[in-house]
Formats: sequence, structure tokens, C-alpha cells
Amino acid sequence: MKIQKAHVVRLYPSLTQEEFLCQIGGATRFLWNLALEQRQTWGQRHGLNRFSQSKELTQLRSEVDWIKDCPSQVLQQVLCDLERAFRNFFSRRAGFPKFRKKSRGASFRFPDGKGALYERLTGKGGRLKLPKLGWVRFRGWRDIPGQIRNVTVRCDAGQWFAAIQYEHDVTEPAKKILPAAGIDRGVAATIAVSGQGRTKGPDAYRKAMKRLARAQRIVARRKKGSQNRRKAVLRVARLHRKVRRVRTDFLHKVSHWLAKNHGTLVFEDLKIRNMVRSASGTVAEPGRNVRQKAGLNRSVLDQGWGMLHQFCGYKTTEQGGQCLGVPARNTSRECRRCGHTAAENRGSQSRFACVRCGHAENADDNASVVILKRAVDNGLLPVEALRQHALEAGIPVGSLLASHQ
Repeated sequence: MKIQKAHVVRLYPSLTQEEFLCQIGGATRFLWNLALEQRQTWGQRHGLNRFSQSKELTQLRSEVDWIKDCPSQVLQQVLCDLERAFRNFFSRRAGFPKFRKKSRGASFRFPDGKGALYERLTGKGGRLKLPKLGWVRFRGWRDIPGQIRNVTVRCDAGQWFAAIQYEHDVTEPAKKILPAAGIDRGVAATIAVSGQGRTKGPDAYRKAMKRLARAQRIVARRKKGSQNRRKAVLRVARLHRKVRRVRTDFLHKVSHWLAKNHGTLVFEDLKIRNMVRSASGTVAEPGRNVRQKAGLNRSVLDQGWGMLHQFCGYKTTEQGGQCLGVPARNTSRECRRCGHTAAENRGSQSRFACVRCGHAENADDNASVVILKRAVDNGLLPVEALRQHALEAGIPVGSLLASHQ
């Protein structure tokens, strides 16, 4: 089968190349904002789409030299991205496209991978050739087994990176015969694996909040447009980049361990976007406990629940496993032994005590087993999978299977 993957390398452009990269980023940002404004103003009246705007782009390139100097395929890709953004909006998969800001950093794509060359120079270093840019040195060499499809270049807090997407053929992985595991995602513990305990994440954002607040206060005191303000803004961006890298590194390691040691991973189908909505309400109907809800939202996003599910999804598939989802309703209130569901079972955030059978343990550990059992109840896993897991985890098989029957 054919799969597509991406390899990210850090670029080390020369001063001339960095100026040209900034020019391309400015041109793509200008084109995006101009095309978006056209569609907002005359889109419905004149039926604008990427084909009609591509004709106007050709005329614009003949009149403006600094846009003409940029690769045409990169500019055409901007119009394709805008078209896709509008399709996602009308399909209610995303919000309305927004105007791009210079402060958000440059990001653009070379859609034709045939024009990109990828060579190795030293142990971990190499060079990448892009249209009109020439050879750019990079660090992070890895052999690319397939054909390069496209290259996305972005600037992250003053550092340039290239995501090289490639496609290659792989043999169908053999189905893994390993025990299944239920994964409960939480705030006090990032994950609880059924029968294997809990793992706490780094809480990267919470630990960096003081430094971020101090750096943002410095930005607020600087004069807008000054060089000192640009330096202060860059300092804030670097702090956010560090937080993001710490979180991503932890999630990659955890997801790798889960995919390597389990044949099936079962998650709750959580609507994370709905869960982290603000509780502020409106002027007519103001919300309650707004600050507490904001703190909870911050903690949920800091754990990276969605990224963990995404990482586990493709890693289990590559290793012959599967990643499943079950309904999330009352997983934290259901007893794993007798199946009784009641709000009184969850006395506190960390303690679960069934009011019917008296079973008591950590609430996250109980929920992880309930999640796994629901996969069996819904026919996603055979009963033997639950029996095997119960024996390995030291859970009484009879009482657990009795609740299923």
C-alpha cells in the first residue's frame, strides 16, 4: 500500500536566501489577503473562484516586480488553499477564512516535488534545492524512501523549517496479536491505561505561564513599531515554541509506547472543541464560574488530548494495530465491576466509590477499564480480548464478564 509521510528539517539559509524567503512569505500573505477581500466583496456577485483569480494573478505578476520574482507555483498554491478553506467553511468543517498577519510568521508550499532535490552532505546535515531559491543547507538528515510530493517552508520564531512530504510503498503490516488497552485522558493524569497505571504529562504551558506573563508585559510596554518591541515579541514566540516542543515530544514518546505494546487502543469519542468553549456567555445571559472554566480549558489544551489520539491513530496502523473510539457518556461514573452508573459514584476528582457494590479505586483507572469494556459491548472487540486483558491486569474475570453478559 502507498502511504504519505513528512520529514521536517531545520533550514540554515544564507542572508540573501533568508531575505528571499521573507519576500516569498510577504507575497503569499499579500495575495491571500487580497484574494480573500475580493471574495468577501464581489465573490457572490461575480462568482469568483481560484480559476478566475489565477488569471488576475498572471496580470498582477506582470505589473508588480517583487511578486513576479516569487515562484509562480507557490502563489498558485495560495489560491488553492483559499479555495479549500472556503469549501471547508461551506461544509461546516471550519470557520470563515481569516486575514493573515505578519506577526504570525511566514508559511508557504512548493506543490511540485519534482523540482525539489534532497542531498546528504555530512552525518546529519544536507542540502535542499527549491525553485528560484537554490541549494539551502539543513540539519536533520533522514533517508527518504519514496518520491517527494511537496515541500512546505515555514518560519517559527526566527527559525526556518521545511516539511518534506513524500509517498512510498510499504508492505501491509501483519495483524498484531497483543492485548487491547483502554485509554482514559484526564487533567490530573494525562492518560490512564487500563490495568497499567497512570502517566502524567509535563504540563509545559502551566510551568511557563510566569515567564510568558513577564515577557508579554514587556511587549505591552514597548513602543509599537520599534526594534525593541520586535525583540520582545520574538522572545514570547520562542517561549511558546519551547512549550509546544516539550508537549509534542512527550506525546510522541507515549504514543510510540502505546502502539508498540498494544494491538488495539480504545479512546473516548470526545468533542474537545466543544469541551473547551468559553463559559463567559453573553451580556444578557452571563456565564458562571468563568475563571474556573477558563483554567480547566487551559489544562485540557495543555495535555494535548487531540494530538495524542492522532499520533496513536497512525502509529498503530503502521504497526498492524487499530485505534477505536467508544461513546464517552458516563465513563467516569460507571462501575467497572457491577456496571452501576450514578453521579454519586464519583465523590471527588480522583476517587471512585460505587454506591451499589462498594468497589473503590482511582477514578481514572476505573474509567480506563470501562472504556475497554465498552469496546467489547459494542462488538468492536471479542470477549476473549477482555478476558486476556483481565488476566494480565489481575482483574477478576468472572465479575467483569458478568457485567458484559
